[in-house]
Amino acid sequence: MSDLSAIVKAYDIRGVVGEQLNAELVRDFGSAFALLIKPESPSVVIGHDMRESSPALAAAFAEGVNAQGLDVVSIGLASTDQLYFASGSLNLPGAMFTASHNPAKYNGIKLCRAGAAPVGQDSGLAEIRDSVEQGVPAFEGQPGTVTERDVLTDYAAYLRKLVDLSAIRSLNIVVDAGNGMGGHTVPTVFNGLPINVVPMYFELDGSFPNHEANPLDPKNLVDLQAKVREVGADAGLAFDGDADRCFVVDERGEPVSPSAITALVAVRELAKEPASLIIHNLITSKAVPEIVAEHGGKPVRTRVGHSFIKAEMARSGAIFGGEHSAHYYFRDFWRADTGMLAALHVLAALGEQDRPLSELTAEYRRYAASGEINSTVDDQVARMLAVKDAFANRPGVKIDELDGLTIELPDRSWFNLRPSNTEPLLRLNVEAPTKESVDALAADVLALVRG
Repeated sequence: MSDLSAIVKAYDIRGVVGEQLNAELVRDFGSAFALLIKPESPSVVIGHDMRESSPALAAAFAEGVNAQGLDVVSIGLASTDQLYFASGSLNLPGAMFTASHNPAKYNGIKLCRAGAAPVGQDSGLAEIRDSVEQGVPAFEGQPGTVTERDVLTDYAAYLRKLVDLSAIRSLNIVVDAGNGMGGHTVPTVFNGLPINVVPMYFELDGSFPNHEANPLDPKNLVDLQAKVREVGADAGLAFDGDADRCFVVDERGEPVSPSAITALVAVRELAKEPASLIIHNLITSKAVPEIVAEHGGKPVRTRVGHSFIKAEMARSGAIFGGEHSAHYYFRDFWRADTGMLAALHVLAALGEQDRPLSELTAEYRRYAASGEINSTVDDQVARMLAVKDAFANRPGVKIDELDGLTIELPDRSWFNLRPSNTEPLLRLNVEAPTKESVDALAADVLALVRG
């Protein structure tokens, strides 16, 4: 087998169907995964999203698992956090077929061990890649079987057990599923709640005919924002393709930053378990650790990426974690990320009081931010060193290199500059007390980055 480094990423397997991914290769990935987890489990649970290629690829993966003598539990159409629920509640390793927010021509595989424990490069993915490249050893015993199981109702019931929405005021909520898996999960999760859902693009369609299912890009929020204003909704929710991330807009149609959502959910979780640990990655707003500490919690700062957050949650026992990219992790959801559970927390917080969402979330917003600014560079290391040298001798500056380069200035401004793992890019995030300060600092750093 040829070199698979182009499709075996840090956290998952992802590539263009027909060019980089096909049924034969995916069958080998299934066999390699089965070989990896065979000492731990007799079965694997498999789910897939709405992409045209997903059912066939999931079936091929199941064939590979069966060929190693392991059984398969197929849950069919699922969001990624629904697959995590199945892995956690059934205590089985799992495979989810999705390319998340990527364009239609892509597909991929997210893998986890029993209890939704992540499988990344350092926890099995490199081993799987090596096994496929070298040829997966054949198994001489009896092949496994496939059984089908519908877990959607159980998934919805479990989430609603974690967040009580029974006594909230009636809410009108616009939901943009982006033709992704939110159209599959939202109707069941919200059924019977005092929430009137105004659906947008709930038809499952992996060609994404309306817009990309990537709410991190502002242009993909435009339809949702317009609909919220048009119908006078209390809020809007936008899910990505596999519905593990959720973005929120307020009643004005204005986006609520994932950092503000992280702080809001953290405060709610701390009310249930005072003095607990809350994880935030180093790109979330400084408001998050400040608010966590003010509410008696203990903020823990980590690198960017779900494998780091999940590992730290397992090590520390943290009850909740949030990222700037709208990934939200819950100890009570097997430390896995679920945008749906975060959305339910937001709706509960909104419905338990009478203020509009913009006023409710204002208390969690303290700083201005640039958002992520990407720069294509010839030499990532040299450009980062140039930035470090330029700031190192300024008075009152603090520098750390936990994940890229983070520099704090005495006026409470800070920035993080990180290299992309897959492209010749540097990613800049800037935060400061005012927008003017953000713009000035970003211009200063970008002049060094772009030479």
